[in-house]
Amino acid sequence: MNRFKVWITYLQVAPLALVFLLFLIVPIATIVVVSFFDYNTTQIIPTFVLQNYEELLLSPVTWQTYLQTVQFAVITWALTLVIGFTVAYFVAFYVRSPTMQTVLFLICTIPFWTSNVIRMISWIPFLGRNGLANTTLMNMGLIQQPLEFLLYSNFAVVLAYVHLYTLFMVVPIFNSMMRIDRSLLEAARDAGASGWQTLWNVILPLCKPGIAIGSIFVVTIVMGDFVTVRMMSGGLSASVGLMMANAMSLLQYPAAAANAVVLLLVVLLIVAAMMRLVDIRKEL
Repeated sequence: MNRFKVWITYLQVAPLALVFLLFLIVPIATIVVVSFFDYNTTQIIPTFVLQNYEELLLSPVTWQTYLQTVQFAVITWALTLVIGFTVAYFVAFYVRSPTMQTVLFLICTIPFWTSNVIRMISWIPFLGRNGLANTTLMNMGLIQQPLEFLLYSNFAVVLAYVHLYTLFMVVPIFNSMMRIDRSLLEAARDAGASGWQTLWNVILPLCKPGIAIGSIFVVTIVMGDFVTVRMMSGGLSASVGLMMANAMSLLQYPAAAANAVVLLLVVLLIVAAMMRLVDIRKEL
């Protein structure tokens, strides 16, 4: 009877394990294998070489690109955390009606009804040299000539990232805030704690799992992105994802695969560091 229960358990787990194997393990294993292949201008040679990793890790351009990608991720993470925490705090503690909370969340999701590309393109008429932002500032007399850094720059890339991914920070933080026992907040006020002290000593510690989950979402997406950098920087900035896309456009698949393996390891180290700081299992 016990053996029968064991087999029933295996059968229940089998579909999920099969999906996990086919759509995660096999693709990653394929990328790792291809990263050791050789290649030329016309073909991929199935052999075992370390040349792809040597060229990748010994190139100063690689380190500069990874540094810039990490900078994008850190700046975007910081901005989305501040904005996401503020929005979640307002909705969780100042909006009392569940119906209004739902309406506000639906409003936040409206931009997701269109593709990321369309939302990025919508910034170009606003940030361009003759766009709405520069025109307004010049008409108000605040500037004498258009601000060149607004578009096709690192500023534009970060702005697009924040626009695209702030909701990934809002949702898990809001979920954590809604789980906070309101009697704890009343106890803090009864003990004489100010609003800031309650926020810092009660709300923020209890929101750490949600902050960690939102951080993982934002950081991993930004680290692997290449479309935003290509469109919003006008080719003036670089990222690891863009470097891989360029390699694939030149049919240098083994080099791109090696870069993907290194990027995967970097992201896994970042996620592991976050998980050591916060017990995400409490949120899940």
